[in-house]
Parts: sequence; C-alpha cells; structure tokens
Amino acid sequence: MLCSAFVLLFNLLSFITGAPAGEPVRVELLFAGDAMQHQAQLDKARQIGGGTYDYTGCFDLLAPEVTAADYAVVNLEVPLGGGPTYSGYPCFSAPDSYAEALRDAGFDLMLTANNHCLDRGDRAARRTLTALDSIGVDHIGTYHDAAQRDELVPFIKDIHGIRFAFLNYTYGTNGIEPRDGVEVALIDRDRIAAEMAEARAAGAEIVVVTVHWGVEYVLLENASQRSLAQFLVDQGADLIIGSHPHVIQPMQVVHNERENKDVLIVYSLGNLISNMKTGDTRGGAVVYAVVERDADGVARFKSAEYDTLFAAKPDGRPRSNFRVIPSWFTDSIPAAQKQHWNIFNTSATKVFNSHNINVPRRHR
Repeated sequence: MLCSAFVLLFNLLSFITGAPAGEPVRVELLFAGDAMQHQAQLDKARQIGGGTYDYTGCFDLLAPEVTAADYAVVNLEVPLGGGPTYSGYPCFSAPDSYAEALRDAGFDLMLTANNHCLDRGDRAARRTLTALDSIGVDHIGTYHDAAQRDELVPFIKDIHGIRFAFLNYTYGTNGIEPRDGVEVALIDRDRIAAEMAEARAAGAEIVVVTVHWGVEYVLLENASQRSLAQFLVDQGADLIIGSHPHVIQPMQVVHNERENKDVLIVYSLGNLISNMKTGDTRGGAVVYAVVERDADGVARFKSAEYDTLFAAKPDGRPRSNFRVIPSWFTDSIPAAQKQHWNIFNTSATKVFNSHNINVPRRHR
C-alpha cells in the first residue's frame, strides 16, 4: 500500500496549488476486445513459422490505428503457458509470440483478469505475468500473490501529464481455484470501491475500470451488468469497459449528477481475433475515448466513438493467417468471407444504432 504520509502530502499540495492550468491537454485511449487463441490459430501460426509460432499479418491493418492512440488496451484472454505444447478451447495456452504480436501492433496494456486466466493453473498464470514483463508491456488483473496485488494496485499511468488509474476484474475463472496463492482480481464491490478510493488517494485524475462480465453470445447487457455499472459510476469511475460475451454490446455516455461529469460505459467490445464461427462472434469493436484537461486544470472524459472489426480466417494461400480487418479496409476481406462480414456488421450496427447513447461510429 502507499505510504499514508506521502498520500496526505500529495493531496495537501494538490489542494493548495490546484491542478495545473494552461494549454488544454488531449489524450486518446483505444480499447479493443477479446484476443482469443483457438487451436486453428495456433496451428496456422506454427505452419507459417515452420515450427515456431508466427503471427505476422494478424494485426497489420489495425496497427496504425492502435499506435496512433496515446494508450491502447486489449483483453488478453489466454495464459502464456510456455510450451512445449499449446492449446485452444477449452483450456487455453498461447506462446509468448502471440503477446509480442499484440505489443508490436501497439497495445500498451493487457488485461489478464478473465475466466480463462487459470486454464493452465497457477504456474501458467504466474508465467504469463513474467512473460509480459519481459516483453515490456503493462498488465493488470492477476498477480503472483495477494501481497503483489497490494503492492501494484492501483496501477497508475501518466499519459501526457494526466494521471490515469486502470483497474481490472473478472466474474470468475470457470470454477478453477488458485492452488498456490495466485491472486485474481474478482468482482467484489467492497474491494473494488476500496481500490478505486486508493487510486484517487494516489493522485489518479481519471479512473478506468475494466470488467469481465455478462452472458456469452448475448447482444444486450443484462440487469447484473447495469447494476454493477451504476455502482461503478456512483463510486466515481470515469470509464467502464467490458469484455467476455464474445459479441458486441451497447455503449453509453451517462451523467454522474453528484460529480457533474460524463462517464463512458461499454458493455462489451466482442472479439478482436478468434476462430469463432457464428455471425455475431466473427468480429468486435474498438472504442476511442478522449480525455482532456481544460484550461481550468481539471481532467475529464469528453467523448467517445467506435468502429467495427472483422476477424478474418486464412484464405487458403500458404502464408495467409488469421487477420483483424477494420471496417475501413473491407476490400481486404476474402471474397468467400464477405457474407460473414455483412452478417456481423449489420447485426452490430443495428445494436449500436438502437441502443448506443452518445457514442457514434467514427467518421472516416
């Protein structure tokens, strides 16, 4: 935990001096959905790599958009088990090169609190953290033990002078319990409220809560998600970003009357990449969230936009891999898969048009 004397001193100085004023500061965050790794993806990457696992081309069309953001976040829904063998559903394990490909595409923060984080037990869960450290990416949601969680939470990132706290929680781990003390951040309202309060005490100006929740394959959020979202709003969250259903769900900007600020709620971003087959699982969304520090010195969430993505499968050419194809590159979708794209995008657009509140599609 933070030294209480330091926190008190920090808060006192902030109260006396006020937040820094001057030229407005703008930060754009990018959020993507579930980075899955099914057996067909593993087999193709190994074939292309000639025995190693090569993810060349998987994220090349999206990478310029990710790297253009000031900070990009993705849900890593596989442990990095370390081999020598890897596996897809139902007990995932992926090679380190998969996470490296996501990093090289521009993702800065990987979320690890999800229902598959303990698929290969405590050893693989810990190894995932070590591997992510070794490739130089931020990560939150699982920890070597409870003491490390106390040490590392809240995770605060300074982005262009604005202090962001990122927190990550999951509803569960598919019934797999830690056997050797690995710590998974589960959805516990009291613990979440305490960690959000710690984030503010540590100087966080914007609090981002990422949550693995909801019901798989259902296109609308349920009452439990809405209740938790309202709880997070009441606790002072600025952005609430959801994952787990493997399909998109609505996005809303709501107003926190007590604090007089807007809050972004994204119920589900769907899949970033996968080998899922049903129409609604064949893609997902990216969300762009803008935070600004105005001339008055206060950092606030300002606006959000979305766009859609398609998870294309190999097209039969020898080095053709699974590939994320953004909606602005639909000419790159293999002809045989255009119908799948149309089914996914039509359904997703219908949901967003009917249920989004103040989160439009990005104009290009």
